[in-house]
Amino acid sequence: MSSNEKTAMTTVLPAGSGTLHYSVKIYKGQHFRRNSWVSVTAFKRCTQKDLSWSHGVSKSLKTQRYSFSHFPFYESWKPSRTAVNSCLEDGSTKFFDFVVIGSGVAGLRYALEVAKHGTVAVITKAEPHESNTNYAQGGVSAVLCPSDSVESHMRDTIVAGAYLCDEETVRVVCTEGPDRIRELIAMGASFDHGEDGNLHLAREGGHSHHRIVHAADMTGREIERALLEAVVNDPNISMFQHHFAIDLLTSQGGSETVCHGVDTLNTESLEVVRFISKVTLLASGGAGHIYPTTTNPPVATGDGIAMAHRAEAVISNMEFVQFHPTALADEGLPIKPEKSRENAFLVTEAVRGDGGILYNLAKERFMPLYDEREELAPRDVVARSIDDQLKKWNEKYVLLNISHKPKEQILAHFPNIAAECLKYGLDITSQPIPVVPAAHYMCGGVRAGLQGETNVSGLYVAGEVACTGLHGANRLASNSLLEALVFARRAVQPSIDHMSQSGFYVGPSSRWARPVMPSSLPSSAMDDILNVTEQMRKDLQSIMWEYVGIVRSTRRLESAEKKIHELETQWEKFLFQQGWEPTMVALEACEMRNLFCCAKLVVSSALARHESRGLHYTIDFPHVEESMRLPTIILPCSTVSTTWSSRQLHKQPV
Repeated sequence: MSSNEKTAMTTVLPAGSGTLHYSVKIYKGQHFRRNSWVSVTAFKRCTQKDLSWSHGVSKSLKTQRYSFSHFPFYESWKPSRTAVNSCLEDGSTKFFDFVVIGSGVAGLRYALEVAKHGTVAVITKAEPHESNTNYAQGGVSAVLCPSDSVESHMRDTIVAGAYLCDEETVRVVCTEGPDRIRELIAMGASFDHGEDGNLHLAREGGHSHHRIVHAADMTGREIERALLEAVVNDPNISMFQHHFAIDLLTSQGGSETVCHGVDTLNTESLEVVRFISKVTLLASGGAGHIYPTTTNPPVATGDGIAMAHRAEAVISNMEFVQFHPTALADEGLPIKPEKSRENAFLVTEAVRGDGGILYNLAKERFMPLYDEREELAPRDVVARSIDDQLKKWNEKYVLLNISHKPKEQILAHFPNIAAECLKYGLDITSQPIPVVPAAHYMCGGVRAGLQGETNVSGLYVAGEVACTGLHGANRLASNSLLEALVFARRAVQPSIDHMSQSGFYVGPSSRWARPVMPSSLPSSAMDDILNVTEQMRKDLQSIMWEYVGIVRSTRRLESAEKKIHELETQWEKFLFQQGWEPTMVALEACEMRNLFCCAKLVVSSALARHESRGLHYTIDFPHVEESMRLPTIILPCSTVSTTWSSRQLHKQPV
């Protein structure tokens, strides 16, 4: 290995530090260049005027590609279609044309398209269906009614997003959305129809028209079912369940960072499995579990955002965490659940869209006091209104009542919610539903261009892990599945083009140190590590809810930053005292590392925004400031400090 060719075991976050390496500046569009992204450590803002989302990202991310033939460790070797699990070395390295991290709607839809052009590995942390998609109740928004229009859908999206959305992205998604719905139907997805035989279109908060395609209150589950069925039947796709993505494999040549795949941990066999690929799609979902109460499934621990950040991808808009206003409040149920839920049960937006009314425990309707749109106001408005009521009356939940509607209609539209509540002695056809806000969706994430591309060559993103510019400061109801479908499809062609020009990395595995399980540690030490990590996770979640919740302040955010720094320092110190090594990995520890990373990204982004816009509300800057109508941008670090990290970076000459 030459002197300018080295393997790095480093991370973007300094050891035991809660402070990320960036500063706050105004970033002028004409200077927004790819090479500065990887050489400057900065947290910057991009002007809406000088730098539209697509012009500033999509176009500048079309970076100069160098030929893989310049590097002796690449070969244009391609596995046969029948041997999609082609392995080298000891069987723990697998080669695929495409690797997809995540099995939600974005990952599966993308996999089905690129499988027509090469071999695909779908890597999923738990069971294939365990994703945010599967828990999405409301539906998919799309313009499918003659009285509706793309312009109307765009306007609703931009208004809900507090005018921080990128207009070109919004137009693309709203225009292409209807075709993506038709493709799902052609694949076998079954949606509700009205008596006239046409699709039944519901209406939700923030929408000016009925445009929500749904399958009762289990739309995500139906979409997931149809896509999984197609994936299972595709011979070119291999599904690797119970594989936890540890870190992306990257190399650097000059200013270019290239992704070559991912290291994973098989959580059943406890083996580290390396996937080498020509193209990687990150579709790993959000980070709801940085908070104690979230509608997200247990797998949503921010792994994709944290991995991308360590791989020097640009991150954006992390301060905008959407709290769904109406999660089921277990404390208000007639029969309390025997054990606490891993994730809160979502009471869909469609209940309010169908006429549901919010009351406080004094039976007073309160939404008219806050917004003229009442219960149909966007989620950020409703969540803050409920939060204010809870604090004003020192209550733990409010009531959502749909019982004034016909019983048959309620049971037809919301069978899943009705059945869940009935388990605990609550009949929603005659009783109000106790609800409380819960962390629901990350509007920020890995910054993507119009084709899902990132600043890391060979790495594409789609779904909640991505920040495309569609949602702005607040996601409009039912736009998430739509965005995932549109961007999964848009990422296909550039991925195919990249794949056809790329070879496989087939050099010695020593170029990337292989993560190892902590088998050398005594079982007592591992038990202590797991117990302490579990408590640290609860402590981090409590800090985030108390200091970085629905309503924020500069003082509380600074306190959160300090407390998270202290907590992470304490955790890392404990790990190393127990004999932990930098190359060691374990599911709970890796998740904790990722939760710390995402929490710090949220706090730092929130501190940088000196206004209240959309989901970010701070009492110190309670008004919208036009000069601040800019996305927050977290650029990669030029220098990185060593700490516990399995990040895999190989530097090479150009």
